[in-house]
Amino acid sequence: MVKSSKRYRECLKLVDRDKAYILEEAISVLREVPRTRFDETVELSFKLGIDPKKSDQMVRGTVSLPHGTGKSLRVAVFCKSEQAGLAEEAGADFVGSDELIRKVQSGWLEFDVAIATPEMMRELSKVGRILGPRGLMPSPKSGTVSQDVARVVGEVKKGKIEFKSDKQAGIHVGIGKISFEENALYENAHSLINAVISHKPAQLKGRYIRSMAVSTTMGPGIKLDLASLKKS
Repeated sequence: MVKSSKRYRECLKLVDRDKAYILEEAISVLREVPRTRFDETVELSFKLGIDPKKSDQMVRGTVSLPHGTGKSLRVAVFCKSEQAGLAEEAGADFVGSDELIRKVQSGWLEFDVAIATPEMMRELSKVGRILGPRGLMPSPKSGTVSQDVARVVGEVKKGKIEFKSDKQAGIHVGIGKISFEENALYENAHSLINAVISHKPAQLKGRYIRSMAVSTTMGPGIKLDLASLKKS
């Protein structure tokens, strides 16, 4: 039997597992629990009432968090020479075309977000089996395929993120670091919640969001009161 750490047991004392918290209170509780030696990510999790086996009920979109994620994302841009300078000026960490694709084919994956111009997508299909399973393949649906790569790079660097439902009908997204001010976490959370709500599938019958919880990397999940979120 796995024994919980002293820190985790202390965390549980602060959280009522049978209570559904309003968002502000939940964030406040998270900031009161004993800290780890690193700056934990605060994650918002959704359990949706969709059928994940139906493609028309898949939930996927992007949202710009007003206070960013607290994480410095490494951005790779796949584009031809005329776009390369603009991408670099916008803050892209890696820029290239065929030579960058060959690096990926050789096993290089030292980036967090991939952006591509439409003309590069045919060439990028060569590494689709490498990028796809890791969630790194550029996609028009996520806004990472664009002729205006400089704009997309700027948005990603400022806190634009993607959310996507998984095979268990869940969505799990980091909304910042525990070191953030409470109001910053609250505003980031609401931006994500509103974005997920706006992407409710038209074909869905019944309740869309069944439950929500907020947690830190090493802490317990705190159940959120859905009724209070709908009113706010």
